[in-house]
Amino acid sequence: QVQLVESGGGLVQAGGSLRLSCAASGSIYSTMRWYRQAPGKQRELVATVTTGGSTNYADSVKGRFTISRDNKKNTVYLQMNSLKPEDTAVYYCNTYLLSGQYWGQGTQVTVSS
Repeated sequence: QVQLVESGGGLVQAGGSLRLSCAASGSIYSTMRWYRQAPGKQRELVATVTTGGSTNYADSVKGRFTISRDNKKNTVYLQMNSLKPEDTAVYYCNTYLLSGQYWGQGTQVTVSS
């Protein structure tokens, strides 16, 4: 099993930046994902990074968010620039392993207008 712990959320003004981190308790040689869930909305996939470093993004964040990983530190990052009020949500990291699907506890991002 693995534990995922997100950090880096907070309150920021529109146009600002935040960097989220997701630290795993063990090796995470698997595709990693960031999801987000706004109040009253379904959880949505924001960004994906494969073990080889290939990335994919939701259309709503393309050009503003960057996902990356540091396999030596067992950590995945989400750099968020040009933040908008509609980016306000709880952000979760996620991965699938042979032992199952794992989620972190989430970190709140609030963007004020």
